[in-house]
Amino acid sequence: MLEELASQAFWIGLAKIIGVNIILSGDNAVVIALAARSLPARQQKAAVLWGSGAAVAMRIVLTIFAVALLTLPWLKIVGSLLLFWIGVKLLVPEEDDEDIDASDNLIAAVKTILIADLVMSIDNVIAVAAAAQGSYLLLILGLAISIPLVIFGSTLLLRLMERWPVIITIGGGLLGFVAGEMLVTDPALAEWMTGMGVAFNDGHPTVGDVRLAPVAGLVGAVMVVLWGKWLARRQEAASAGRAQEAADKSPNS
Repeated sequence: MLEELASQAFWIGLAKIIGVNIILSGDNAVVIALAARSLPARQQKAAVLWGSGAAVAMRIVLTIFAVALLTLPWLKIVGSLLLFWIGVKLLVPEEDDEDIDASDNLIAAVKTILIADLVMSIDNVIAVAAAAQGSYLLLILGLAISIPLVIFGSTLLLRLMERWPVIITIGGGLLGFVAGEMLVTDPALAEWMTGMGVAFNDGHPTVGDVRLAPVAGLVGAVMVVLWGKWLARRQEAASAGRAQEAADKSPNS
């Protein structure tokens, strides 16, 4: 192990892994911030810490099996649909309920973080595995160093969301974009898409000179934002109706 630590290749590989995580952890920071935004300030910190730490540990395991996982058809399709649902869910404000314990909300936030990170990490771990070049020490060390990067990004986004709520909508759209890109790159769709005249260049579906993944990403982002906003308006209307009904039944009315 000491010989590995002393080699130039080890430090170059470590720099690559940290760089990959800086670039690819932006969407993970977004989902952590979105999931934790409705919690009290003290629990926001706990959600970020527990969610980030557990997500990185899970990513280490995923990276070890990354190549095998991505060869399985339908995996990205299922993951993208799950991510669509998470993106829409995070755009709908949580209703106040005095019967819900604060610890339940914290556990729910951490679960949402883990599920979303699991889905979004499918593509990310391939880049990390390639940079590690078979070294598990390099893999674990590089991902461990990335924990503060994710935590810092999530904490910063939480503060910005409090000041500019539009960032919540942008974050939901980002999750939809990731889901849309993931959907059209699933191996299960390759044969069907080829029959429709779609070519695959280095695994990327293209029509002419246009890559389909970014187009599908934009469609996914729009779908998540529109669907999430529609559900949010329905919830607000239902809440207003219940409040009016309660006011009408009040003895003082």
